[in-house]
Amino acid sequence: MLNEKAPTTTSGFDFFKLDSFLNDEQRAIRDRVREYVQSQIMPNISPYWDRAEFPRELAMGLRDLGIIGGVIRGYGSAGLDPLAMGLVKYELAKGDGSINTFYGVHSGLAMGSIGLLGSNEQRERWLPAMSRLEKIGAFGLTEPEQGSDAVHVRTTARLDGDHYVLNGTKRWIGNASIADLIIIWARDEDGQFGGFVIEDPKHVAGLEIEDLTGKIGKRAILNADIRMKDVRVPVANRLAKPRSFKDTAKVLALGRFGVSWEAAGCAAGAFELALKYAKEREQFGKPIASFQLIQQKLVEMATEVTAMQLICFQLTQLIASDQMTEAMASMAKYNNARKARYVTQLARETMGGNGLLIENHVARLMTDAEVIYTYEGTNEINMLLVGRELTGISAFT
Repeated sequence: MLNEKAPTTTSGFDFFKLDSFLNDEQRAIRDRVREYVQSQIMPNISPYWDRAEFPRELAMGLRDLGIIGGVIRGYGSAGLDPLAMGLVKYELAKGDGSINTFYGVHSGLAMGSIGLLGSNEQRERWLPAMSRLEKIGAFGLTEPEQGSDAVHVRTTARLDGDHYVLNGTKRWIGNASIADLIIIWARDEDGQFGGFVIEDPKHVAGLEIEDLTGKIGKRAILNADIRMKDVRVPVANRLAKPRSFKDTAKVLALGRFGVSWEAAGCAAGAFELALKYAKEREQFGKPIASFQLIQQKLVEMATEVTAMQLICFQLTQLIASDQMTEAMASMAKYNNARKARYVTQLARETMGGNGLLIENHVARLMTDAEVIYTYEGTNEINMLLVGRELTGISAFT
């Protein structure tokens, strides 16, 4: 039974009046997600985080918000425009990074791979059930020895009659242990890059999935190691379009777009909580918001959040007009991920010792920011992608 406490926050910080740029549909989607976060996720997420347990009931509640599938059109998916999609990520991240990651992996990476790179038959086959959250998706790219260097994956796919035989390992795969289908990225015997969809993974011979334990951040989302020994996947389950890593990079660029919004939301959530706390917490006979040092922290946070919001809004305009490049997405992720760390730490400082308690949410958001800093390309990798764009010189080696 979910605990229906009063919402922790009631509105969103919007210093530069960006709400005025939203249309009615975008505002309605934003408000639906915000209300769900405030009434359901915020009052209920901390025990799951503490136990490192997936909050299935909270995650399944997302299907009633009209957001599953993100920007994919048709097949029962939400068909959101890029700004609405960004706002969904922003509002979910204000509440909890684990729920946001569940949504991003399923709707963005898994459904996005099928939507962008699958055939019409494959889309018809998998997307409708995924849109209804009847089937949960996962995306297996990262490997134990191939993180940032994902282009050189070691997982292999050997053609054997009407099946491919997969061998290799994957690591940090979100949703893997609860997934109904997992997209595994591997190279075939011709060196071509491909996505291979494993269906009903719990009953596939040669496939082992083991959840990672001991995480300090996003503890309520399950990440797993995947080991494959002669796993057979039907030829029909190879995604139709990708043949090189550049094809997969299209999905990853959209992921970085989403993570830029996520980082901004994580920071905004922490700031809003710290601002509310500073106005209510009294020391020496007056609210701590009346002290200059606290106001400095609040202004620092407010300024960084506003800058992050502006970057996200402009990036959305670029993607909507088909002008967003990989380097643009990387710059947005690079900036917003490091600023999310800074803002969430300032929020924790503002709340003093109470900021260390997960019941006050900021500590949880602070560890979410640590995860955001590293995934969807470490910040160092994203920085180098921007550097290559600026100079024309690759500094990866």
